[in-house]
Amino acid sequence: MDEAKESLVYKGVAERLTLGVTRILENMPGVVDVRLAEREPAEKRSLLSWEQKNTCILPEDLRDFYLTTDGFTLTWAVKLDNECVPLGCMTINGVAKLCPLLQPVSLFSLPNAPSLADLDWEENNLDGLAPGPSLPHFDSRSRIFELDSCEGNGKVCLVYKNCTPGVVAQQSEIWFLDRSLCWHFLTSTFTSYYRLMVTHLGLPEWQYSFTPYGPSPQAKQWASLYRPLTFRGELMTTDPSGDAHLNKLDPTKAFKGKAKVSTPKKKPQSQGSSGSAAKSQGSVGKNVGVKR
Repeated sequence: MDEAKESLVYKGVAERLTLGVTRILENMPGVVDVRLAEREPAEKRSLLSWEQKNTCILPEDLRDFYLTTDGFTLTWAVKLDNECVPLGCMTINGVAKLCPLLQPVSLFSLPNAPSLADLDWEENNLDGLAPGPSLPHFDSRSRIFELDSCEGNGKVCLVYKNCTPGVVAQQSEIWFLDRSLCWHFLTSTFTSYYRLMVTHLGLPEWQYSFTPYGPSPQAKQWASLYRPLTFRGELMTTDPSGDAHLNKLDPTKAFKGKAKVSTPKKKPQSQGSSGSAAKSQGSVGKNVGVKR
């Protein structure tokens, strides 16, 4: 009885935590194997230990999230040709994996070895010129922690800017670091980012929708299939004629089995038609002979 009650309680918490997206995914054509990893809430002492270790105050909404569940992982797949292909993934690292993006320099590294901090020399000249919020820095001016590794397509980071060594940082934002090590602003709060992640269903490369160049063509096809309304709106804001190169897919037909197409049989010509054709040819011959 106790286990049944606990499972019902967790099911209700998971329903509120995922904003009902699990039921939406399960009702989509072709979607299979929707899995939500069950995790225990984080302890308050682990949150306090993290803040003391990194000299940062966790935002209130992220703190409440960790006190509900220590991290978040929801995955789903699609069925293609009787095979399950992993597609969607929503991930928020737990407190133990909320690690700094820039690890301390090892004693065994070369003295002149390049690091990410070397990229800031160019960004220093661009500060104040580019529109929008100021970019994070890879040096001590910013403290950056990884929220999601995006399966190798980039990193979603919790960023504290304008930091001073030895002073506790309090203001944070959510930024996306792409594979070319360029920063792109996502949201100012964790709650807004979490809603964005759920709205995009964890599709591959969805964070690139907030970059000037956008996701890859393959990722655009998946987005047009499973997020047709919001994806079309994104295309119209970035490029009014941007969907001309996309194949328009119908999800109700895309996952159906291949049906055998019957080839129509040719009808044999009747004797009457062949006889009339012969008569017409004979009459033409007679007319030609008369003219001669």
